[in-house]
Amino acid sequence: MTADAEVLAKRDRLLDALRDCGRVAVAFSAGVDSTVVAKAAQLACGDKAVAVTAESPSLASGELGQAIELARQIGIRHRVLQTSEFLDDDYLANPANRCYFCKTELYSLLTRMLSELGVDVIVNGANLDDRGDHRPGMQAAAEHSVRSPLIEAELTKADVRELARHWDLPIWDKPAMPCLSSRIAYGVAVTPERVRRIDAAEQFLANELGTRELRVRLESGELARIEVPLDLLPRLLEPELRQRTVVELERQGFRCVTIDLAGFRSGSLNALLPVESLSIPG
Repeated sequence: MTADAEVLAKRDRLLDALRDCGRVAVAFSAGVDSTVVAKAAQLACGDKAVAVTAESPSLASGELGQAIELARQIGIRHRVLQTSEFLDDDYLANPANRCYFCKTELYSLLTRMLSELGVDVIVNGANLDDRGDHRPGMQAAAEHSVRSPLIEAELTKADVRELARHWDLPIWDKPAMPCLSSRIAYGVAVTPERVRRIDAAEQFLANELGTRELRVRLESGELARIEVPLDLLPRLLEPELRQRTVVELERQGFRCVTIDLAGFRSGSLNALLPVESLSIPG
């Protein structure tokens, strides 16, 4: 089978999975996974599909605007909903399964709105690779009968990016952009002020370095741990930028500013979790 034929076969499996769902609400974050699902839902279900984006303090700057624009380009109905995970003490405590409480809030809200949205099924952007990662949100999805068409169609992350390129989606190479709360070390309370500070710090560094593939992790004691790709470490360590970074982050409220010499690693805070907490529901 040629490369083009393989892409078309993956596309067809995904479209079939969504047709089987009927009327669908896509949990749409504007990441590459949920964008591919939204595009497939529009093709498979037409006006029976709606993309739903959750807005809360944990959403990074620019993400909501991109979601609105992507939905417009795709041609899918789009709703923006305010979620209230920051009113949930379990979420604010920031345990290892924090994402479970966030997704429970979203899926519960969507379940109550099925009739209003004119849909029967909620779908998400989980792909095959997510089944081997720390994803407490998958438990919330299972509890709310949320379907994962990318998994049903047996698409990996690489497959998703390939399909996004096939459809000329502008975010085909977009780096992972998990919520801002994921930057806070487990056990350190999540607050609107802390996620705002992280967002501002990441925006500052993204502008200085010309990349969004970075993280500002917040550790206990209001310590900022900066992760950037290894090839950008020399630039960040240049005396002028290093000093401006320290001044800016201290101005924002971080008490100590550090640079992680291991470089950028997606999900690096998960390395501190005990093995038993990393199990994923089947």
